[in-house]
Amino acid sequence: MPPELNPNYTLFCEQSPTRALLLEQIEEARARQKLNPLTDEQVMTLEPLWLLSQYLHQQFTRFPRWLDDVFALESLPERPCKEALMAGEAFFSHEDRFFQGEWADKAETTLTEAEFLQRLRLYRQWWMVRLIALDIQQRFSLTEVTHRLSHLADACVNASVQWSEAHYLTLYGRAFDREGEAQSLIVIGMGKLGGNELNLSSDIDLIFAFREHGDTQGGKKSLSHQEYFTKLGQKLIQHLDQVTADGFVFRVDMRLRPFGQSGALVLNMDSLENYYQDQGRDWERYAMIKARVMAGSALDVREFEALRRPFVYRKYLDFGAIGALRDLKQMIAKEVRRKGIEHNIKLGEGGIREVEFIVQALQILHGGRDQGLQNQALLKVLPYLAQQEYLSVTEVDTLREAYLLLRRTEHALQAVNDEQTQLLPEKDEARTRIALLVGFPTWEALDTQLWSVRNKVHSVFVALIDDGKETSEEVKNQETWRLLIKHPEDKEAIVDAIEHIHWLDQAASVVRISQLLSTRTLVFMQPIGHERLAVFLAALMTKLADEVNPDLVLERVFPILEAVLRRTAYLVLLCENQTALTHLIRLCRESMWFTEAISTTPALLDELLDADTLFSPPNKVMLEDELQQILLRLPEDDEEAQMDAMRRFRRSIILRIAACDITEILPVMKVSDHLTWLAEVLLERVLQQSWHYLTKKHGFPVSHGEAALVPQLAIIGYGKSGGWELGYDSDLDLVFVHNAQGSGYTNGHRSIDNLTFYTRLGQRLIHMITSFTAAGRLYEVDMRLRPSGNSGLLVSSLDAFREYQQKEAWVWEHQALTRSRGLAGEPSLLTAFEACRKDIIASVRDRQQLKADVIKMREKMRAHLDKGGKEKGFDLKQGVGGIIDIEFMVQYLVLAWSPQYPELMRFSDNVRQLEAAATAGLIETEQANKMSDTYTLYRALVHRLSLQQQGRIIQNDALATNQHLISQYWEAFISNDEV
Repeated sequence: MPPELNPNYTLFCEQSPTRALLLEQIEEARARQKLNPLTDEQVMTLEPLWLLSQYLHQQFTRFPRWLDDVFALESLPERPCKEALMAGEAFFSHEDRFFQGEWADKAETTLTEAEFLQRLRLYRQWWMVRLIALDIQQRFSLTEVTHRLSHLADACVNASVQWSEAHYLTLYGRAFDREGEAQSLIVIGMGKLGGNELNLSSDIDLIFAFREHGDTQGGKKSLSHQEYFTKLGQKLIQHLDQVTADGFVFRVDMRLRPFGQSGALVLNMDSLENYYQDQGRDWERYAMIKARVMAGSALDVREFEALRRPFVYRKYLDFGAIGALRDLKQMIAKEVRRKGIEHNIKLGEGGIREVEFIVQALQILHGGRDQGLQNQALLKVLPYLAQQEYLSVTEVDTLREAYLLLRRTEHALQAVNDEQTQLLPEKDEARTRIALLVGFPTWEALDTQLWSVRNKVHSVFVALIDDGKETSEEVKNQETWRLLIKHPEDKEAIVDAIEHIHWLDQAASVVRISQLLSTRTLVFMQPIGHERLAVFLAALMTKLADEVNPDLVLERVFPILEAVLRRTAYLVLLCENQTALTHLIRLCRESMWFTEAISTTPALLDELLDADTLFSPPNKVMLEDELQQILLRLPEDDEEAQMDAMRRFRRSIILRIAACDITEILPVMKVSDHLTWLAEVLLERVLQQSWHYLTKKHGFPVSHGEAALVPQLAIIGYGKSGGWELGYDSDLDLVFVHNAQGSGYTNGHRSIDNLTFYTRLGQRLIHMITSFTAAGRLYEVDMRLRPSGNSGLLVSSLDAFREYQQKEAWVWEHQALTRSRGLAGEPSLLTAFEACRKDIIASVRDRQQLKADVIKMREKMRAHLDKGGKEKGFDLKQGVGGIIDIEFMVQYLVLAWSPQYPELMRFSDNVRQLEAAATAGLIETEQANKMSDTYTLYRALVHRLSLQQQGRIIQNDALATNQHLISQYWEAFISNDEV
């Protein structure tokens, strides 16, 4: 309840020895300003303010007119703002000039620095008086008070930056970026300021940045942007932190900046991003949860958020942070035990810091997957934690009740003298004052309630993250590996450590382990790295005890382990998440490809942590969106970064597809669907980027008087990509067609003819797809199926393509056309290509001659490409009764009978073409089903062999039946004159 309604307030007044004196001082100040005396009713309403807060009494005595404003608090501006501060209108009047001098109406550009400092301090005090009054009278909620306090800091910071820029304008000019846009100092608010939760007498934690390096322009002398923005930052600290006769504005703490007090005062955005990517520590992730740009442009905000969110929030369930959070929790618990801290409502047991830790720890752990947690404001995150069941409703209600009471008590403590304190008082009078300010009748009532909520908070705090106490067996195993890391030459000790595992060749495994422990990387590793490795090896060896072939798993896991030794946070991640370690072992056991992919790109380990995404590969729409989000974070003109990102994206998605394949979540048809969608999405993006590059250089192609603003080009896929049958290591058989006017030109300054433009577009496409970057390449590309093969044009018009296919193409080229379709490009052109494809396939042919040509081509291929044999085994693709036999029989059916049965050419994949042939009655349904089943089996084996990095030759008697069956069908096809 507000003090005037509190029955114990009257008793407090009667016991106050200075009550009459305080009123007398205020009345004297009002008389000096020729203000009306306060009525008894006004005194009754206002007295609690100056009696309970010495700070308010001091300000009312200095500025008696401000006391009248308390009656009109409903007309308080919605929030503090820079414009009101600079104008001075909110807190100056004609009568006030006795105190402020004759400068109240000056524009900010004519204020001296001394005048500006005074204006900042008076504006801060004007707002503090009103906010403390509102808080005491309980006319504002805690959120409303803290929001306005945070906006007050924003207004003061932005006003300082504006004044300093104007102050330095003539001397140094302004800072501009590469686009000619003016840059300003970027001020990042941390902690409670960042969360718009500032308290009544809070320090403000800041980080300074600027967008781009360069030199200032337009002044008498030029400074580097680094020097210029450092001066602005120094001025800002001086303006806010310096104590003058009018007090201070905010105490400024810069220790959260990169490298702390030893670091540069200001960093550019690239340096800031590099620091957090390469050296950002776990506590900095925790601190960055609440960070926000409080001074800067909309572009600055976007750039900062683009580096902050990925640093703070990881897309997987972030078990890697558990160790750091556990350490932080233990540090908090240790400090709580410090003598005298129990009366600190922020740092003590169950205090404000523990509430904040609970909420922010859950944000760190789950915020990457759940964007609803990515909010700086604690009171907005709390209800969401209950809604999504991270905490129970009871726990969230407990934390909210405790937080509100603790923060109101904190405000009461700070409202008395405008000082930064969270210590509960010891003297009876001070305790009663605090109780009345918070709204409790007595200190005993407040103290009882405080300890009640604090005990509940501490219970949630203790239960949130376990203390990581291992079993005695775990401790023993870890200690064993700690000693082995120090003595890798002790092979007898290694034997003892792994004797519980059923090795096929124990001696070889001992040698392999000794080699790992003797690497130079491990020798020079920090102690924390040794500790993490010991914990990981102990966990791995425990898992290997259940493996049928532990030798194989060890041989495949160790290359990954060696790849991450320099970034041992990944080991923490795997140890904290036993499910992830299980996934790692299983995937390595089933796939050599997986081992190489992870060891080459350890960041792919992130995918193991989230089973929801690992075993749920995205569909095409989701792929497009995910890739778009990745590329939006990169500069549009940084081609290398874009290419690198696409390659990393491809690896990440293929790993997820492979995981679903190995665990048989996806059947072979769906595996190929996902691999094909991935290729389509990447090709579309490469096409757009290549188009952007060329049009920026040469302008847009003009056809029939109109410029084409989108690429009039289609990427046609043949073979596996055309037939929805891509494998893990498949190359892309592509053909490019366009429909631009051949005689046209581009409309840029460096104009070229359209044919040259589209040829260069094709070359650009191949370059972006096949070039190696640090992350490898996207795909190998084969362009030999284009008209006239290697001797033909790289890019053909659709008309030229049609004419070639009708007049010059060989039968095998028409066979290939049955397994072709548009993968990416302009939709109407893709539709036109499909119509052209069907026209050519539906051409009436001499079926006997067609069959002879197909058989001849098959025999030629088998003679040159079959790599199997009686000794070697069965070539799944080219061998007798293999994949190509099935494909050639299907292609014959499509080319021979499509004029009569157009449904044969509706799809470009073998399985659906077989279904269409059976529906048309061209083959028996039973034969179609057996051919489809065998074809699917062969493809599944090819996928699995690819994952094991083995060739397509297989020694498997179980396939003899399938091979014999397809051979029979092929022989029947050859001998049947009616087919």
